Amino acid sequence: MPAAHRPGLRINAGVTIPESELSWRFSRSSGPGGQGVNTADSRAELVWDAARSAALSPHQRERLLANLSGRLVGGVLTIAASEHREQRRNRDAARERLSTVVADALRPPPPTRRPTTPGRGAKERRLAAKKHRTDVKRLRRPPHD
Repeated sequence: MPAAHRPGLRINAGVTIPESELSWRFSRSSGPGGQGVNTADSRAELVWDAARSAALSPHQRERLLANLSGRLVGGVLTIAASEHREQRRNRDAARERLSTVVADALRPPPPTRRPTTPGRGAKERRLAAKKHRTDVKRLRRPPHD
């Protein structure tokens, strides 16, 4: 459903998913809804084929498929939104959720922690604190004849 005011879904500075790659499905939301519960298709599902997307570079596609492997079915990512009563608001929520999920999956992993050892001063402070605690407990004991 391409629109002139929405050229695509912007994920970050380098990635924009064109509207032609996004498809929508609508159905009835679950739960109470009053008079329109059986007539309005307010639940929105946004479907994006991540494995065949032209918006991603091969490196980005590889990272996305690895990070979202539990959410993808055949390389296709489906986002459902039914928290609002209006279809338009559910569509906006699904677009926002897709943008967040893809941006998080494309983010590079944090640098690995470089293991370090405690310094000399830290060791001395730890031992001094232990000695102080030992002295406090020793002074609490009753006198020994």
